[in-house]
Amino acid sequence: MPRHLVTIRDVAQRAGVSTSTVSHVLNGTRFVSPELTERVRQAMIELRYQPNAVARSLRRRETLTLGMVVPDNANPFFAMMARAVEDTCYRQGYSLILTNSEGDLTRELTNINVLVAKQVDGLILAAVGLGSRELQRVLRQVPTVVVDRELSGIAADTLLVDNLDGGYQATRHLIALGHRRIGCITGPSVTTPSAERVTGYRRALNEAGLPYDELLVVRGDFQFAGGYAGAQALLALPEPPTAIFACNDLMAVGAIAAAAALGRRVPDDLSVVGFDDTILAAYITPALTTVAQPIADIGRLATEMVLQRIQAPTDPPVRRVLPTRLVIRQSTHPLPAS
Repeated sequence: MPRHLVTIRDVAQRAGVSTSTVSHVLNGTRFVSPELTERVRQAMIELRYQPNAVARSLRRRETLTLGMVVPDNANPFFAMMARAVEDTCYRQGYSLILTNSEGDLTRELTNINVLVAKQVDGLILAAVGLGSRELQRVLRQVPTVVVDRELSGIAADTLLVDNLDGGYQATRHLIALGHRRIGCITGPSVTTPSAERVTGYRRALNEAGLPYDELLVVRGDFQFAGGYAGAQALLALPEPPTAIFACNDLMAVGAIAAAAALGRRVPDDLSVVGFDDTILAAYITPALTTVAQPIADIGRLATEMVLQRIQAPTDPPVRRVLPTRLVIRQSTHPLPAS
């Protein structure tokens, strides 16, 4: 036989109170004495009552749900960020719906439309290719915070890290170790973090009086395979680099694997620096020198920013830039004297 659906009328009868009292306890719409509140909650437990979330959301015009779109939730950087977002949502009484765009604009727009249709209260967006027209439409539909990407000409809450300074720190570290031919494996051309990290790389070279050599800069994809292929191309040059700055940790790990396949020892024959300081950086061999992003802070602050936007939809847009820091481990080494 089908199980009887427990209603607030059943809860009211068990607790010995009116249905309006149960409703006030559930929705916090009026003061109910602690004694009666406890009786209602005990009755709910005994009857295994589950509030109708859909009905409550319609009454309140909120779902207590946030949506999040990332390019690649298999990437430890986005996985760690999403975990921090979910933890913050939980503490604030919200749920999170996480979607993955696979770096594809069509899939990204589809995911956003699905989240909007589900009436999420707010959206955290790591965009891959949204144009201004699409993003403006999203901003009109749902409070949104953009993370990890700079979208020019858009009046939206934005949370970034100082990618330029991170690229500068990574390259300056290698220069300080005596390296003069420093390769760079970039991310996809459409992403502003990659471009800013390369700008920092070039700034450090220029400051040290070293020429910028286009042959030493290869395009990657923020994946293991892109780092592997990029390092292979760099190490095949007639005059290969003695160090590589990869614009994220996944590509740095790929570069280390490529060096090993070619018989190059890291760090003795080749120094490698990554970017992100994901969980794998400390556990690979050799442990990866990398530029640390405050990933947990990014997730927490992004959630707090979108909740603030929900509460104050007409406030001016906020742009926050968090610092990065260099974490030195075993994948970098002073260049041996010739």
